[in-house]
Amino acid sequence: MAITRLLIANRGEIALRIHRAAHEMGIQTVAVHSTADADAMHVRLADHAICIGPPAAKDSYLNVAAIISAAEIAHADAIHPGYGFLSENAQFAEIVEAHGITWIGPKPEHIRTMGDKVEAKRTAGKLGLPLVPGSDGAIDDPEEARQIAAEIGYPVIIKAASGGGGRGMKVCTGPDELETLMRQAGSEAKAAFGDDTVYLEKYLGNPRHIEFQIFGDGNGNAVHLGERDCSLQRRHQKVLEEAPSPVINSAERARMGGIVAKAMADMHYRGAGTIEFLWEDGEFYFIEMNTRLQVEHPVTEAITGVDLVREQIRIADGKPLSVTQDEIEFKGHAIECRINAEDPWTFAPSPGLVTSYHAAGGMHVRVDSGLYAGYRIPPYYDSMIAKLIVYGRTREGCIMRLKRALEEMVIEGVKTSIPLHCAILEQPDFLNGDYSIKWLEEWLATREG
Repeated sequence: MAITRLLIANRGEIALRIHRAAHEMGIQTVAVHSTADADAMHVRLADHAICIGPPAAKDSYLNVAAIISAAEIAHADAIHPGYGFLSENAQFAEIVEAHGITWIGPKPEHIRTMGDKVEAKRTAGKLGLPLVPGSDGAIDDPEEARQIAAEIGYPVIIKAASGGGGRGMKVCTGPDELETLMRQAGSEAKAAFGDDTVYLEKYLGNPRHIEFQIFGDGNGNAVHLGERDCSLQRRHQKVLEEAPSPVINSAERARMGGIVAKAMADMHYRGAGTIEFLWEDGEFYFIEMNTRLQVEHPVTEAITGVDLVREQIRIADGKPLSVTQDEIEFKGHAIECRINAEDPWTFAPSPGLVTSYHAAGGMHVRVDSGLYAGYRIPPYYDSMIAKLIVYGRTREGCIMRLKRALEEMVIEGVKTSIPLHCAILEQPDFLNGDYSIKWLEEWLATREG
């Protein structure tokens, strides 16, 4: 049965992105929102809108009962979770399907497998993905940890099996501090995620963060849509992403892309997914898989011409992949700047009233945002308020267009990260494509000094 009415279980720019794709497919949309988002753009544009609770996410966007009730009230036949919130919650996916509603996402068992980092690593190894040397799984014996660390060589990193965002991660430079750091990482993980399980990996000194976008039909067919370079990060949070990566050539892309596509085909993976790697000295090392749409998906859309949200909806509706691997062409270069409502240098949040707003425009300039003049940015959620995506035939041309677009962008009434992006685009290391996951924080430290 074809999807006719889709509930968007999210907010902000991604909710608007999903609404637009659905409407272009002739599908009605249902916006669910907290009281804080009553005036949000996606709420205004959706065919139906239902308030599901107060501002706190746990009482609204994470309130499974309220979302399912809204879907039944609105007669929605599908739910798209976007990213964040419930997008990688296997139990929510199961509940959606148990109510006879189409889940626009991967199979719940795949969400569960890849959501556990230890199990994800084990599964990735079985599927033939290259792994960072380390423990086979969870580790709680300091003596065993010392043996593994001695084999793979220091420094090593201790990581929480659940969660992310840099919490429950400790770098260990020698055997004397290993037991203490394991205990600290476990305590942090327990406090943040309710799970003190940790594992051990070789610590890579100066890697890049490179991820591959994949799509599967759930029936043993999968394609890759190339890589994105997400190495510009602060506190493990991505700031700017580009596709393709400045350090990956077409032969490497085809080789590694073929490996990840085969792995997802063998897994019978369904829908959109991203395989994340650390890359150093020409080698890829699997770190995790995100079983959802990524914030940075527009750069992949720009260089391939494939609408990823539309593809998600099609696959969930039981249709085959719209493109074969041979039909996917990688053309030009795209960069995305995440624009946050925060001080560009201290990164302190800056919610409040948007007094003036003007989106950048022109050829190959895209702004994904729900902002408008008079909109009050609520203080309860993630600070990202817009994404500026620019495409060019070459990386150099793309950067010049991006500089111009950032100069045009007007967001007044709150502080934003636009000045940070403008400054990054002037740095020789960025212009040369010579940066790692450590570069941004090191550059910020020298700037502060």
